[in-house]
Amino acid sequence: MQPAASFQRFLLAGQAGGAVPGKPARDARIDVIRGLCLLIIFINHMPGNIAAAYTPHNFGFSDAADIFVLLAGVSATLAYGGLIETRGLPIAALKLGARLWTLYIAHIAVFIIVCGVIAAAVTRTQNPLYIELINVQPFFRDTIEALLGALTLTYQPSYLDILPLYIVLLALFPAIYYAVRLSPLLALAVSLAIWQGALAFGLNLPNSDATWFFNPFAWQVIFVLGVVIGRCNQLHIAAPRLRWLDAAALGFLLFAWAVKVGPGNFTGLPVLNDWFDSVQLGSDKTNLAWSRLLHLAALTWLAVRWLPAGDTLARSFIGRALAKTGQNSLHVFCVGIVLSIAGQVVLAETSFDPTVQLAVCVSGVTISLGLGVFLSWYRTITSRTAGARNVSAPSSAAPSSSLLPG
Repeated sequence: MQPAASFQRFLLAGQAGGAVPGKPARDARIDVIRGLCLLIIFINHMPGNIAAAYTPHNFGFSDAADIFVLLAGVSATLAYGGLIETRGLPIAALKLGARLWTLYIAHIAVFIIVCGVIAAAVTRTQNPLYIELINVQPFFRDTIEALLGALTLTYQPSYLDILPLYIVLLALFPAIYYAVRLSPLLALAVSLAIWQGALAFGLNLPNSDATWFFNPFAWQVIFVLGVVIGRCNQLHIAAPRLRWLDAAALGFLLFAWAVKVGPGNFTGLPVLNDWFDSVQLGSDKTNLAWSRLLHLAALTWLAVRWLPAGDTLARSFIGRALAKTGQNSLHVFCVGIVLSIAGQVVLAETSFDPTVQLAVCVSGVTISLGLGVFLSWYRTITSRTAGARNVSAPSSAAPSSSLLPG
């Protein structure tokens, strides 16, 4: 079957010419791009620093957070979708539940550590304004109530809102996966309808006295798109060669760049004045503006079409470091959050000295990359040790590693 026809059949019915789900080879594009996103998120979480002025959100409508959620959908499909196909939903649900618990514990741990960082900053500098830095006033005003809010995900300080979003989306993954398996096009249509319905009725989840910064009713669209891409990978379906779509995607990215870096409404059409003003300040992130989604879709299409698959991107030194960082995304993300909050304090205490700004950014990026490389190395040596123990263990006894999840 021709690639275009196979892709169309997949979009409509979730299958493609008799293709069956299989375990795809690891694609370095996912790990490298995710590792790069983690570094960008760390830098962007320190507003006002020099490096942040050169990150993607200044040159387009979407940013690293959008790509991070998209890749979360892709990775979830490859990890848990494959498990559903090979071992069934009950086993996949157990693994999924274990991952959700890990994410939840990580979120609570980061919350406590960040509050400790803010408390230390206030104590050392005698500046109580740091309590307002990331909206931790509720924690110091009523600690018990704030802790209960953190445990129920109804209180999220600034910059601690991505993991709760991921927890909600991952909990919905089985339903999303089965919908995509039935019909990716239908799943996307329902997802878009939920998003627009939420906007029409003002639906969001509560966060202290406001609502979630990342509205899950909106951001599920990006996650669903990631699941569709992951399902394509699972079925070994290649993107069709559509030159007109390549040109349209590239044209939209160039248009977005012109809008972001331009001085104003370069079209001269008064009806677009308000739109230009709004997107130049930043496309709606909470409820996912259409401009963000279209920009992300254009980036994704061109990445799928033109970035080399396989391990090509991870062959260079920096590519390997980024890939290892992306492979350990939870650990690196949590450490990056803490480092960025501490970095905000350092920048404020040094009056945003340019040299200090660069030093903080370089230090945080180096620590993040180093952590990713170290964790990959550590996992390698521990797996080798476990393998050696399994080989040397008597055949009549069950190896200790058999008690651990695969």
